Amino acid sequence: MSLKQYKGSCLCGAVKFQVSPDFSETGKCNCTTCWKLRLWYVRAKPENFKLLSGEDNLTDFVLASEAHHQLFCKTCGVHAFHRLNKPQLGGEIVSISVVCLDGVSDEELAGFPVKYQDGRNNTWWLEPKNKDLL
Repeated sequence: MSLKQYKGSCLCGAVKFQVSPDFSETGKCNCTTCWKLRLWYVRAKPENFKLLSGEDNLTDFVLASEAHHQLFCKTCGVHAFHRLNKPQLGGEIVSISVVCLDGVSDEELAGFPVKYQDGRNNTWWLEPKNKDLL
């Protein structure tokens, strides 16, 4: 299966990337991090992600695990993507904020399947009761 390539960026454009994500599943979670970021993510393999510019403009935030690096633009503060290494998810992954993809049509956005996760209660495999709030 050939994956479509997208370009993406932060708000100010200092951080730019290209990615070929697998849109067979996107995700929204209610854990503290995803909740506060209002993160809607799609995952990609590292070989399908390329940072085009702005590496020196990224700041790294590690909350609970060295395996999970939240990256933010130092200028505009946007969280365009993060990197994580989770054996349960297949190892190294780049998780891209769907809303930071440039040129995605409304029709495409509406068609992306979303998996809702209850991270707040550490039951990631279940949907939260109020998934419509995510």
